Amino acid sequence: MSEKHNARDTALDVLMLVHKANAWSDASLKQTIAKNSLDNRDAALATYLCYGVLQNRLLLDFYIGCYCKQRPEKLEPVILNILRLGAYQILFMDRIPNSAAVNEAVEMTKRRDRPKAAGLVNAVLRKFVTNWLDMPAIPADTREAYLSIRYSHPLWMVKRLMELVGEEETETLLRLDNEPVPTTIQTNTLLVTPEELEKELSTISVQKHPWMDGCFSISSTGNVAELPAFQKGHCMVQDPAARLVITAADPHPEDRIMDVCAAPGGKSFAAAITQGDRGSIVSCDVHPHKLELIDKGAARLGITSIRTALADGRESHTAWLESADLVLTDVPCSGLGIIRKKPDIRYKNPKELLDLPAIQGAILENAASYVRPGGVLVYSTCTILPEENEGVTDAFLQKHSEFSREAFILPSPIGGTPGQITLWPQRFGTDGFYICRMRKRIIE
Repeated sequence: MSEKHNARDTALDVLMLVHKANAWSDASLKQTIAKNSLDNRDAALATYLCYGVLQNRLLLDFYIGCYCKQRPEKLEPVILNILRLGAYQILFMDRIPNSAAVNEAVEMTKRRDRPKAAGLVNAVLRKFVTNWLDMPAIPADTREAYLSIRYSHPLWMVKRLMELVGEEETETLLRLDNEPVPTTIQTNTLLVTPEELEKELSTISVQKHPWMDGCFSISSTGNVAELPAFQKGHCMVQDPAARLVITAADPHPEDRIMDVCAAPGGKSFAAAITQGDRGSIVSCDVHPHKLELIDKGAARLGITSIRTALADGRESHTAWLESADLVLTDVPCSGLGIIRKKPDIRYKNPKELLDLPAIQGAILENAASYVRPGGVLVYSTCTILPEENEGVTDAFLQKHSEFSREAFILPSPIGGTPGQITLWPQRFGTDGFYICRMRKRIIE
């Protein structure tokens, strides 16, 4: 099998896992790339193809439906995904000749024991080649329907976003969700200064973040974990929005901190770095293997103040009651703020979101019991839906008069907040995040 076959087949394998097993593309890519022993070049191509198809799936299916006698949803999934891969290369990848995209798709169809479908794949993709400069117009019955197909976001999501931020911002957000995102790293100031880290990264493309101290955007790196600076613990991968949770929390050096939903550990690590590794942090998760990841991450970064604990965020532990100066509650959520990094999130069943606020509220309720009088409770998500954000904290505050929102200041251009904020990608260039800081009153 040639390099290109290898990369394309890997992308197809992952797309089929997403279809059959409802798997997440990012984890499936890592596993399948490793399984197929792809080199960096092949791994990059497989990733680009897989993410490209997921980011444009509704648009690709619309065009496939224009050129195929069968409706896309009636095609065998493996054939549909082969057509998507071929169509994506023809429409979006200038460096791959159209003839190669068609021929490789036909050969892939044969390799998947579908020789009778090879003719269909060839015919449909050749129509893409013939018409790629003059593709069929996207239906524009409504603006929402047009945006849904054009940017491959489900109609329900487009409608909800337009309710929240209006048409112009919605289209900008949808476009950003489909654009490449540079990897963002934070300096581990326990070991190096930002200036020292920047020098250490001089062999790759690196840019200072415009308003986040110690934060850099890097690209053309391949596997970040292979960078010497990463291996030595001089940096960690973390979006500015996630780091701003700790900015809002403002931990003091000697604070006792609980991170009730800590995995993969980024906020615990950022808190420890902010404290100069002088406080104590209990990082909890319900999965033992995720606690191992936190332990390994802390060791790599040279952090000694973190200890992990196996605990469900909804289950109370008597020993922890009113024991913490600061409790971090980064709850499970729909993830709609990180679609640009996990494109398949947009295709998850919206009915699955209905139960989330109850789960989030239960975790927040339990986490609040660990806050000492006078302490701070921080609630955060990586979504932009009010029902998972201020809806949850409003309901909590109505039940708990001993807590109240407390204003905090984030770096410019964000600035001061009244105790809560939703960070939107189209406004600040960060992931979509919600942050709420609450103070527990001392009752005399």
